[in-house]
Amino acid sequence: MKFLALITSLILLAGCASGPKIDTSHASVNYDSRIQFVVVHYTSASLERSLKLLTHGEVSSHYLIGDDNNGTIYKLMDESLRAWHAGESEWQGRTWLNSSSIGIEIVNPGFTDNPDGSRLWYPYSEAQIQSLIVLLKDISKRYAINPRNIIGHSDIAPLRKLDPGPLFPWKRLAAEGLGVWPNEQAVARQQQQFNTGLPSISWFQGQLSRLGYVTPQTGELDVATRHVLSAFQMHFRPARFDGMPDAQTAALLTVLNQTK
Repeated sequence: MKFLALITSLILLAGCASGPKIDTSHASVNYDSRIQFVVVHYTSASLERSLKLLTHGEVSSHYLIGDDNNGTIYKLMDESLRAWHAGESEWQGRTWLNSSSIGIEIVNPGFTDNPDGSRLWYPYSEAQIQSLIVLLKDISKRYAINPRNIIGHSDIAPLRKLDPGPLFPWKRLAAEGLGVWPNEQAVARQQQQFNTGLPSISWFQGQLSRLGYVTPQTGELDVATRHVLSAFQMHFRPARFDGMPDAQTAALLTVLNQTK
């Protein structure tokens, strides 16, 4: 009797092990990549500290670019995994970008506040930028990333983040097809029109939102709106990012949104 029960159990287990047939002959073409964005950060820490934080801390990223002479690229996790680099974030209506982005951290101190109230920003090395360009080109090709979706942490979280900062070379990356940059002649023409009078705050808020920034639609130059304006200026006019609406900022927004 025990022998029969054993045989029956083995037959049942064999049946379970085989399971249902999975037919893979009807492949759908209705999909796109999970990865839609690339977000660039600076670490505000040394290489040693950055590696420790990104591998055993509460944050992570897919890649880290070191500050050595070669701009070594450290791959910290598989791209199929969700890294914890963006946090609470939004771009073009997509929220919590950890789930839809690749995070790239660059070893850089960020900034130092001086006693006189000024702020010293630290530049990126040529080796780091060259490594970043190679990495971004590879990622962009494999996932067909829209250049508009190569963005900074401050773009997707303008109320709480400043990286990658005003010394990050967005214009240079755009020249490589790794981002967008407004036509300077078109900006100059538009600025002449805005020099005679600025649009309303509601206009600025609407244009920022249209470009991708999460922006209050209050019609008032509140603290949050100034943070968003500052983030936009830091990206596209790093010489002055005071968060105040002006003719050049209006021209930049107009040209960028006209060329979407």
